[in-house]
Amino acid sequence: MRRYVEVNRLYKDATHRKISGVCSGLARHWDVPRLVVRIAAVVCLIALPVVTAVAYVTATLLLPNR
Repeated sequence: MRRYVEVNRLYKDATHRKISGVCSGLARHWDVPRLVVRIAAVVCLIALPVVTAVAYVTATLLLPNR
């Protein structure tokens, strides 16, 4: 008999998305409020705009939808 363990995988969250669902997917994965992740993303975008934009676009392209 096989037992399947639920794994906390990282996905984009299409139901709570504002742009592409990356921040809400990260919030679900880390079990923190979505607003906290979105505020952190905006702060990072102001502090390091190029790095944050590249990371966000990369995550949008690579993360699967839930």
